[in-house]
Amino acid sequence: MGDSTFRKERADAPPGFFGAEAAGLAWLAAAESRGGARIARVVEAGDGHIVLERVEQVAPTRRAAEEFGRALAATHRAGASGFGAPPDGWDGPCFIGRQALPTGSDRSWGAFYAELRLRPYADAALRIGNLDGDGYSAVRSVCDRLTAGEFDDQTPPARIHGDLWSGNVLFGRSGVVLIDPAAHGGHRETDLAMLALFGAPELPAVLDSYAEAAPLDSGWRERIGLHQLHPLLVHAVSHGPSYGAEAGRVARRYA
Repeated sequence: MGDSTFRKERADAPPGFFGAEAAGLAWLAAAESRGGARIARVVEAGDGHIVLERVEQVAPTRRAAEEFGRALAATHRAGASGFGAPPDGWDGPCFIGRQALPTGSDRSWGAFYAELRLRPYADAALRIGNLDGDGYSAVRSVCDRLTAGEFDDQTPPARIHGDLWSGNVLFGRSGVVLIDPAAHGGHRETDLAMLALFGAPELPAVLDSYAEAAPLDSGWRERIGLHQLHPLLVHAVSHGPSYGAEAGRVARRYA
């Protein structure tokens, strides 16, 4: 298909793996007509592969970052049917990286985040020895506070990318293009926290322009670590105990 496309293959891909990626990209792309972030176009998807448009990357600029911040706010505004809801029209499994991503539909962000984002990965990390008992107890305490609604607000379910680390934010010739989502209905602060977790180019410009387009609650920065707990636990399962240790440290701040 030439240099205009990029093909990803995985011989051991579980059923629905690339279908979930294609569905997530399509769901996010549906917000583009309302000013949402640009999403890599799916050319073809099969059981063991996906073909996407190739993005010719360029050096990040402040202008592109500002445009992306505003566009991300529009994507989030496109909404979802509930917290934890999968992309519209997709009834198969979802994934984050190579791990399964539980889905559901809850009107309470705290209950969803505790039960579908923290507990499953904390349990798995503890089971394989990548999260110690103290860290696990701290995560459980955070889950109890979440389930009790202590962190809930009036923010409706947002249409989030779900795995918005810098490697999935490509600065192309026509602006930022997003790839590899774990798309679902979530809290908009989750995407912002993920951008900050591993550092994204021109991040202050992204956040400032986002906040201008969609003002954030004054305490959102204090909750960044709370929203980072999920990806830290995901990495604890797949990348080792150093992430489990960091998850424990972060969890103790909110326990």
